[in-house]
Amino acid sequence: MSSEDFTYDEVGATRQNASACPPGFHPLHVRTRIGEGEAVFRRASEALLTWELHRAIGVGIDASAERAAPGVDVTVTLAGLIRAPCRVVWTVEEARRAGWAYGTLPGHPEHGEEAFVVDRTGDGTVWLTVTAFSRPAKWYTRAGGPAARGLQQVYARRCGNVLRQLCRGPED
Repeated sequence: MSSEDFTYDEVGATRQNASACPPGFHPLHVRTRIGEGEAVFRRASEALLTWELHRAIGVGIDASAERAAPGVDVTVTLAGLIRAPCRVVWTVEEARRAGWAYGTLPGHPEHGEEAFVVDRTGDGTVWLTVTAFSRPAKWYTRAGGPAARGLQQVYARRCGNVLRQLCRGPED
């Protein structure tokens, strides 16, 4: 995987320090409580790593593999109109943490990186954290300004809400 394919220089930055935002980019950090326990963590991790979460949100996902892994190309289609090509830059699958990040490729409406991580804290609570840094790449995202960033916040919150629904059992 060549870093020259990406549309930004800080490839992998969300892995080193999720709260860091490179100069000239806008940060995003949204954390949503999903539930509790090992079963919820396993279900949330699988939904995240297999694109199920993103498909359940209602966006189009065209991925070069069935599971997130470094180098996997993913094109997200929004509202059937906006195509956003990305590539997975890192993944993590640990006993209490699972997730991945993708970076933007040419043609994406933004430049930057977005990470989706499920973690299970010491008290057993399961969380989804969406972290990103981005800046506009297309005229319409530049023109959208704060409204475009607001849509990113809405999208990140929706990810958490949909993942919570996917992890609910039949008795919930």
